[in-house]
Amino acid sequence: METVQGKSRFRSAAVCALLFTLNVSFVLFLAGCVYSFSGSSVPKHLKTIAIPLFEDQSGFGEPNLKENFTTSLINLFINDNSLEVAERNTADSILEGSIVSVQDAPSVISPGGGGQVSVRRVTITVHVTFQDLKLRKKMWDKNFSNWGEYNTSGDTRATALTDAVSKVTQDILIETVSGW
Repeated sequence: METVQGKSRFRSAAVCALLFTLNVSFVLFLAGCVYSFSGSSVPKHLKTIAIPLFEDQSGFGEPNLKENFTTSLINLFINDNSLEVAERNTADSILEGSIVSVQDAPSVISPGGGGQVSVRRVTITVHVTFQDLKLRKKMWDKNFSNWGEYNTSGDTRATALTDAVSKVTQDILIETVSGW
């Protein structure tokens, strides 16, 4: 009879330990589900942002690159709605920058010899400064870089450049509205 009681106590202790472990795991799971940016939202005194035309200092020779880049960035801010895009003379903040470099380099060499490039990577790097015009303070000054790829057998370099611009402008938006 004592062995049955001993086994029963062991089972009870094992069940308690299992429930405790499950509860701790559940609490840790819930804690891991909380998502937040590294900072908070835009300071309350900043309502508007000016985004003048970015300069193209890359020497890449892509027509309309600076116009397309700036338009893409402005459209992201308009869609995000954290800061209203305004003219420089009325804005609370300003995002200025230049396209520093654009590189088109081999990414994948086809197997089987011959050294044929099958995929190329276009990488864009931009230098950006964000300033609080109300407090007359530079908030950050950073380089951003991102890329897009294209198959040499069919895609165009323009597609990869558009992907790279899209990625880097998203990085800039995120840093501007959540990097506080």
